[in-house]
Amino acid sequence: MNAEIIAVGTELLLGEIVNIDAQILSRVLSELGINVYYHTVVGDNEKRLAAAIEVAKGRSDIIITTGGLGPTYDDITKRVVAASFGKKLVMNDGELEKIRGYFKKTGREMSKNNESQALLPEGCTVLENDFGTAPGCAFEANGMHVLMLPGPPRECEPMAVRQMAAYLKSLSDSVIVSHSIHIFGIGESLVEDKIRDLAENMDNPTLAPYAKPGEVMLRVAAKAETRDKAEAEIWPVIEKIKRIFGSNVYGIDSPSLSHAVSELLLERGKTLAAAESCTGGYISKLITDVPGASKTFLGGITAYSNKAKEKLLGIPRSRIDEYGAVSEEIASDMARAAAETLDADIGVGITGYAGPDPDSKDTGTVFISLFANGEFKNIKLCRPGGRDSIRYFAALSALNLIRQTLEA
Repeated sequence: MNAEIIAVGTELLLGEIVNIDAQILSRVLSELGINVYYHTVVGDNEKRLAAAIEVAKGRSDIIITTGGLGPTYDDITKRVVAASFGKKLVMNDGELEKIRGYFKKTGREMSKNNESQALLPEGCTVLENDFGTAPGCAFEANGMHVLMLPGPPRECEPMAVRQMAAYLKSLSDSVIVSHSIHIFGIGESLVEDKIRDLAENMDNPTLAPYAKPGEVMLRVAAKAETRDKAEAEIWPVIEKIKRIFGSNVYGIDSPSLSHAVSELLLERGKTLAAAESCTGGYISKLITDVPGASKTFLGGITAYSNKAKEKLLGIPRSRIDEYGAVSEEIASDMARAAAETLDADIGVGITGYAGPDPDSKDTGTVFISLFANGEFKNIKLCRPGGRDSIRYFAALSALNLIRQTLEA
């Protein structure tokens, strides 16, 4: 079964919001073993939406729309879709009562136009909306399956995961399973070069690289009759990839490098503290983005100025004058001070030139130091790019140094 996702909303075309629904639906459909070949975005225009539906009819078995199910004049999806398939819209009394109950429960007055949200294609399957007033629906016509879901992601996602998935599950005789291999410290072109022969000679599973800010992700996906059979196809490939890239692989299906570091700290029973200059607290931010980080991360000190390095970290002015604030020596002093000040097992220090002058020979120079068990590990970065890019990559590099130390 091949599906097409049609997102309805002029705000998507204007770039005012991101099409998160397409990502959500593609993931759910992939897990069901349903191919997604096309994503379409169309504005709140009846003629253009009708034209998009006609195109989808000629190339897809399943059409899924998101958005345009609200009560206002520009919410056109239901009437256009229904007309395209010769379906009448009829009042669903059960859904109308649920909408009235929703407004009563939230203490808001229900306007007359909200009743239109209970108008649904005749004979459809209702997809319940537990987080809003617009029900979704599904029906079969002309050998095709058509589903309409609300636009807000907080409504679309639970409806897709629970209701849509249940409706579509019987339409597919296979599942698609995928796992993500996360790699840091190697660029996308080099990663692709190392896996090219392997990827080109694979049909099922498949292997594909995706560049992410500061890292590369390899997705291994297999299609099979059952999840167990798909997993059996995938894991030998994952093990082969791990052997190719070694310590550059920081995780399988890991949400982020900071998650991987937090998990390692917890597993090893270690605590971490940070002293940051050029990154301005970015390391601390990434670590504390992880739920439960307080069990292992004791705190961070943002010592941006030389005076702060003296007052907060106790680094003598004479050393700053001798070596310069951006140097391996001062990064090491910062790492030691972070660990000793907060009584942490591991201290990390980072100092550098983040710009904004892209023409300066020093811009992008960053020193990172890790202090643990009385020893230092130091790295120097020379990273091109803008200020934000340099700071972000420097913070990730510091996290990666922590990870490699914990894994050693």
